[in-house]
Amino acid sequence: MKKLIAALAAILTVLPLAASVPSDGKSDGAAGGELRNHFKFYGFVRNFFAFDTRESVAGTGDLFYYLPKDRLMNEDGSQDLNAQSSFRFLALTSRLGVDVYGYRIGCTSFGAKVETDFYAGLTNKINGTAQLRLRQAYMTIGWDGLRLGKEGKAAVDMKIGQAWHPMAADQPHVLALETGTPFNPFSRTPLVQMDASLGDHFVISAAAIWQMQYLSAGPDGASAEYIKYACTPEGYVGLTYRTKGGFLGRIGLDILSIKPRRTGLNNDLVTVRVSDRITTMSPYIYLQYKKGKFEAKAKTVYGAAGEHINLMSGYGISSKSSPDGHREYYPLHSSSSWFSFSYGKKWQVMLMAGYVKNFGTRDPLFGNKGAFAPDVMVNGKEYVSADNIYFNANGSPNLNDLWRVVPTVAYNFGKFTIAMEWNVTSARYGEYGAAGTDEDAGMLVDASTGLVRDNLHWVTNHRLQMMVRFTF
Repeated sequence: MKKLIAALAAILTVLPLAASVPSDGKSDGAAGGELRNHFKFYGFVRNFFAFDTRESVAGTGDLFYYLPKDRLMNEDGSQDLNAQSSFRFLALTSRLGVDVYGYRIGCTSFGAKVETDFYAGLTNKINGTAQLRLRQAYMTIGWDGLRLGKEGKAAVDMKIGQAWHPMAADQPHVLALETGTPFNPFSRTPLVQMDASLGDHFVISAAAIWQMQYLSAGPDGASAEYIKYACTPEGYVGLTYRTKGGFLGRIGLDILSIKPRRTGLNNDLVTVRVSDRITTMSPYIYLQYKKGKFEAKAKTVYGAAGEHINLMSGYGISSKSSPDGHREYYPLHSSSSWFSFSYGKKWQVMLMAGYVKNFGTRDPLFGNKGAFAPDVMVNGKEYVSADNIYFNANGSPNLNDLWRVVPTVAYNFGKFTIAMEWNVTSARYGEYGAAGTDEDAGMLVDASTGLVRDNLHWVTNHRLQMMVRFTF
């Protein structure tokens, strides 16, 4: 703690000097001591060729893969209409970017990144003319060589703009566009992030995050309105430990507070402003080891309403009976984990394995407990429905668990890469059962907490995918 305080104090001391004194002791007046600018343009042309054995949930021209769709039986129950194969190949994920660096005033360095690809403009998922869209656009401000105690050194870097969400930045060894989603968090989003390197081993990170493309679920669908009217940025704190021997460990916590509704009906059926709010916390652990041509990674996230970072989760209504129209909410909890490794350089073999398990809510949801009216009546029995659950739009609340295995072989010839992946993803879906109590267990049944338990069944998709990429 003393080292951290010393580092922050050093930053406050350096900032005024950095703004007025250039490192070469000269000033050009207008720029206040600018040394030079460097621009590095980069990018690649990338084509994916993908074949699926089953209808699946996928985005970005069906290249960004989530999971296979549940059964869709025809009228006489003889055929599953989602057991349909498909094929596509597209180059719309080709990328252009520019890094700006080398701008320095005193001890303060400045930089920037702008990155884009061609996803925008598509209609009906795969039709249309691809247009440029923004992937990343941020500036960086850094201070290095700061004193930390008597002998230590510290550095502080700040990132402002749209960039990778801190929980999504560490990704498994796959070449697919989804980079392990939904087992790994995925989001690029507006943020202000600070990383403070304290000596050779520790980095403390903190970020204030907003929502743009990847959104929370709610009564109006996926929307940024819920965080907008909550007036509370998403927060992140993390600690990284690294060694010179190739090991890196990271722990972090994501905190989100949103307002699902702004107005509601009171007991007099008058529309009034309401104070709805749900606050959730999602911790995670990430481990990485690298030696020579071998690298292994692993991550696990315990998500609470993690749909805003593309996890298979959400939240549900716990209470509606409030005189002022107010509602209470419970988050759906889930565990999302993966492990991957890579070996080789010219010839490269990779493997990723992931597992997602939904746990439902800790307490029964509205309509799913004896004190409230049931959602559905079938043959005199009370059944739970998903009407009071807001789930990731790329998933389904009747998802129980999910696994994936992805072996990959790649050949790297200079700036040219050709790779083959076999993505096997299997999802277990179910139905909401009768609400009430389990007499044998003496407790409320799982269905009352938003977790399906009846007619559990697996559906599996095999995706065979080839990637061809030239990097420049």
